[in-house]
Amino acid sequence: MSYKEEYQASIDNPEEFWADKARQLDWYKPASRVLSTDEHGIYRWFADGELNTCHLALDYHVDNGRGDQLALIYDSPVTATQQKFTYLELRDEVARCAGMLKNYGVEKGDRVVIYLPMIPQALISMLACARLGAVHSVVFGGFAPPELAVRLDDATPKVLLTASCGIEINRVIEYKPIVDSAIEMAQHKPDTCILLQRPQARAEMMDGRDVDWQQALDAAEPAECVPVKGSDPLYILYTSGTTGKPKGVVRENGGHAVAMKYSMSAIYDIEPGEVYWAASDVGWVVGHSYIVYGPLIHGCTTVLYEGKPIMTPDAGAFWRVISEHGVKALFTAPTAFRAIKKEDPEAKLAKQYDLSCLKTIFAAGERLDPPTYEWLAQTYQVPVLDHWWQTETGWAIAANMHGLEPMPVKSGSSTVPVPGFNVEILDEEGKQLGPNEQGFIAVKLPLPPSCLTTIWGDVERFKENYLQTYPGYFTTGDGGYFDEDGYLFIMGRVDDVINVAGHRLSTGEMEEVVGKHPMVAECAVIGRSDELKGQMPMGFVVLKNAEGAQPETIVDELVQLVRKDIGAVAAFKEAIVVGRLPKTRSGKILRKTLRAMVDGDEYVVPSTIEDPAALDEIKALL
Repeated sequence: MSYKEEYQASIDNPEEFWADKARQLDWYKPASRVLSTDEHGIYRWFADGELNTCHLALDYHVDNGRGDQLALIYDSPVTATQQKFTYLELRDEVARCAGMLKNYGVEKGDRVVIYLPMIPQALISMLACARLGAVHSVVFGGFAPPELAVRLDDATPKVLLTASCGIEINRVIEYKPIVDSAIEMAQHKPDTCILLQRPQARAEMMDGRDVDWQQALDAAEPAECVPVKGSDPLYILYTSGTTGKPKGVVRENGGHAVAMKYSMSAIYDIEPGEVYWAASDVGWVVGHSYIVYGPLIHGCTTVLYEGKPIMTPDAGAFWRVISEHGVKALFTAPTAFRAIKKEDPEAKLAKQYDLSCLKTIFAAGERLDPPTYEWLAQTYQVPVLDHWWQTETGWAIAANMHGLEPMPVKSGSSTVPVPGFNVEILDEEGKQLGPNEQGFIAVKLPLPPSCLTTIWGDVERFKENYLQTYPGYFTTGDGGYFDEDGYLFIMGRVDDVINVAGHRLSTGEMEEVVGKHPMVAECAVIGRSDELKGQMPMGFVVLKNAEGAQPETIVDELVQLVRKDIGAVAAFKEAIVVGRLPKTRSGKILRKTLRAMVDGDEYVVPSTIEDPAALDEIKALL
């Protein structure tokens, strides 16, 4: 079937389309209705079907004679170790880990927060939660104690899983002080903290709460898969919200498994048994979908990489992994490619490796800028495919459907909507716009399987954030346009969420932190363009009493404050002390104008500006 036929079928008769895809999975009990609405009027896929995601990812393959196939390759240049697991070995590890969690009271529906580096136990513990029907919430290891504390209070986990340390290139980051501080800050205290001692750093244990991972594992019996409903939550994943309070995106078991299975073949053109590598982190949605669940449900070999694209040891690291492990498709953020290009512009290191196994390169998480695309396409002579998606959807909204019908690439475009996503460009009044008219990107309801159906514990916030702006549509928060050929171009966020190296971060949250400094009267944080990371936060700060103040010292203190409250992941390193912020007469700070000014783009000074001289002052400082 051609892309157009497949896409049209998904829009004209979504229930029949997704029922057909669901038949590829091993359900304990198929759903009586493919699509239904719940008591809040929200669409749900396969709500009363019964399945277990861990069974689909592991036991199913073992039961069908593929237990000896390689499931997981752990490659860690930062510890100079590698480890490989067959499907049978991984199933047994996960079953034992699930038994460990069960011993500490974890049951179906309970939450488990996972704060782990990129080690096999991260993937194993996610699957162990799924095996029990428990709900995992992975928190990226770069987050500071206040960020972890907020997630503990929201998810209210029974158990927290962590390790003694993570490793950042050649630096050991101790996790235990972060965890202890977060638990102290949080209103909700987990019953148990199970900690994996790594040889690079030993952690002090707290009596009565902390448990040694290996000892707990040794005392556990393997646990069987627990059947869950299609509408039961698989995981909560927090994404930056414009209010500063993270939003807990809820992913359901049924629709998620169907979409993961479909996407592996339709988008990525991967067959069971082939090696697929998403060079991301399990703390982000890409890691959930395409390090863990997608490849394993599809029966592939997945790569878990504890390292960086450069400096572990050099800019040839990715090409070594591809060559050594026979990777067919690589998926990572454009930031990684920009870092490699900067270190090795002529790709001399890549020429040291046999890359004949590599058939496609996929990019997402931020816009694939044309210079990076051109460099990749010319250097590696394989299709380089941008695609666009969000934490909220869990998989691509728009892509070049390489497994259906590869399409010509247009640099700067994520190609066409994926089957199931009825994408439209709307103006502020909700009117549909035509080709080459830029507006708000929205998806007509119902969303396809795997997309969020609520925010954890707050269905009204879900409706308000995503469904109320344009009734009958899901609001993506991104702006863009379709060209005359139906190719979609994403122009960036329309709210205050910026994209730093593929990580979504709220400038509003950074403003809250900066505003806490006793010398700061008011501030604005914008995302300026950055050649390497896509965007970087930049602050504009007005001081309460500038007399005797040392701006350089205050800026240093602000950088440390953001690092302490949000984490190094925020990458807040730059702020300018100004006399006043440019505002409209109604008091709105002209962030869009500031962004254009900093980036050297054309801008129009709004007629509603209160004090045009404020912009002139900032322009002079830049």
